[in-house]
Amino acid sequence: MKPIPTPFPPGGLAVDSPPSQHDIRRFSHEAMATVYEVYAVHPDEQYAAQAAQAAFDLVDRLERELSRFQPNSDITRINQLAAGAHTRVTPTTLECLVIARHMFELTGGVFDVSIGTGLPSLEIDPDELVVRASTSGVQIDLGGIGKGYAVDLVAELLEDWDLERSLVHGGFSSLLALEPPAGIGGWPLTLSDPRDSSRVLARLSVSQTALGASGVRKKDHIVDPRSGEPVRGRLASWVAVPRPRKGEQGERGGPGEQGEGPRLAAAAVADALTTAFMMMSVEEIDELCARTPGVEAWLLPDDDERAVGHFGGSGAS
Repeated sequence: MKPIPTPFPPGGLAVDSPPSQHDIRRFSHEAMATVYEVYAVHPDEQYAAQAAQAAFDLVDRLERELSRFQPNSDITRINQLAAGAHTRVTPTTLECLVIARHMFELTGGVFDVSIGTGLPSLEIDPDELVVRASTSGVQIDLGGIGKGYAVDLVAELLEDWDLERSLVHGGFSSLLALEPPAGIGGWPLTLSDPRDSSRVLARLSVSQTALGASGVRKKDHIVDPRSGEPVRGRLASWVAVPRPRKGEQGERGGPGEQGEGPRLAAAAVADALTTAFMMMSVEEIDELCARTPGVEAWLLPDDDERAVGHFGGSGAS
């Protein structure tokens, strides 16, 4: 597995040059219409490569379950449901859908994986692993949140392989930093203007933190499900979400609602919020960050005379 060259991402999130260490291994894999990468610190390159391959096998499995472009995926079957019909899904698909539903509610319907076709009309039964449609025509596209969810699960797998000093990203729209290399306080990241990668807007040093990035380029549109219109007035948004450490939180609990909702999959949550923040008003974003401790956001307006907006606060610096 050799690194695959990737273009500068539309969201302007990138890994800055980490310290020169012979045991930082980097592996790449194409999946979910993007490139996943693992940076792992380990003295044994072969062992790190085996762990990365296991991680990429997991991503491939998730793509077969979560992609609407796969002919027999869980999501394809859900999208074909008639009113009153149901289908069984895998535990991972169900959990990703529960997270998506939770983010729909947290953002007041701005983040909507059905883009206005009726996400609330799907009945999710976690005990039976069943999704039922109360109406027909619901079309689910997990898109970015599915990529973020895959990043979350890859990070857990790397920890199972004792690769705690790692970073994983899916096309730089979804990134999760675990423990950093020895000798530095965090993985070095940059937030840059998506139109000009040389214009660095912020430098971060993060660990145990997920970052999500959204951006628009010519002919690229993020559609507001409330109006059906493409995003206007914003070029990019970035969101940082702290990852709960083992033992700090139970299996369930969402941002702002401890003990309720799905477990906090930080990269999936960051992905959902960065998409929503491309559409929400500054007042709505400020209020959401204020009631979700640890969530941090940056907004780049399309007016060059306006500064980057910064909201909330976390361990990122």
